[in-house]
Amino acid sequence: MVTEAGQQERHFVRAVERAFRVVRAFGPDTPSMTLSEVATRTDLDRATARRLLLTLVDLGYARRSGRDRFELTPRVLELGYAYLSGLSLVDVALPHLQAMSYELRETASLTELDGGDVVYLALAQSSRLSGLRISVGTRYAAWATSMGRVLLAGLPDAELDAHLAAVTVERHTDHTVRDTQALRDAVLAAREQGWALVEHELEDGLRGIAAPVRNRAGRVIAAVNVSTHVGVSTREELTGRHLPRLLQAAADIEADLAASGL
Repeated sequence: MVTEAGQQERHFVRAVERAFRVVRAFGPDTPSMTLSEVATRTDLDRATARRLLLTLVDLGYARRSGRDRFELTPRVLELGYAYLSGLSLVDVALPHLQAMSYELRETASLTELDGGDVVYLALAQSSRLSGLRISVGTRYAAWATSMGRVLLAGLPDAELDAHLAAVTVERHTDHTVRDTQALRDAVLAAREQGWALVEHELEDGLRGIAAPVRNRAGRVIAAVNVSTHVGVSTREELTGRHLPRLLQAAADIEADLAASGL
C-alpha cells in the first residue's frame, strides 16, 4: 500500500508485490514468455525475475514451456477461487445470465468495479460473439464500457469525481468519448435513465448495453450486460428487445439476492 505522500506502509512486503507482478504479466497475448520477456514486462532485473519464476514453478503455479520459456498452470485459479466460491452473487446471477443469453442469443455477463476497471465475475457466452476474448477475470477500463458506466453512475458524487479526475481517456476508435467531460455526461445520463449503451467505443462494431444490480440497501454492487456485434443486432433491437429483457434480469437477480438475505 502506498500513502498519499508516496511512501509505502511499514507492513508492505515488496517480494509479495513482485511475485504478483510476475503472475499478472501473463495474459491472453502473453501465455508463454522467456525470462527476458518477463523481466521486461514487470520492470524487474533478470536475477529477481528468475528467482520469482522458479519459486512459482516450485509451488506449482508456473511451469517451464520448452527450454527457456515459462507459462502459468491451472493452479493459479486457486488464487481467485476462494473469492469467487464465497461470492453468492455469482451463484444467484449465473442462471439468469444463462437464460437471457439463450433467449437473446447474445453474450451476457456480470461485472463489478475494481479500481478503474470492470472485472468479469460470470459469463454466459454466445458463439456469435466468439471474436471477443473475454472470460471470468477479464478486465477492461470502466470508462470505455457500458458496464463500467452504470457502475460509475452508482458511485456517490465525491467518489465519481475522484474517479473521473484520475481517468485518462484513450481513443480506442473514432467513436470513443472525446474527453472526461463527455464521459461525465455519459455517466450522468446512465444514472438518470438506469442503463447505459456503448457503441463502437471499445472496439469497432461492438455494442454493449448494461444495467445495474443493487443490494437490499440500494447500493449498486454489480452490472449485467448484453454484448453484440453491429452485424448481428441493430441499435433498435438492442434498445427495443434486449433492454427490457436485461432490466428484467437485473430485477430478478436483485429479488433473488434479497430473498437470500444478501
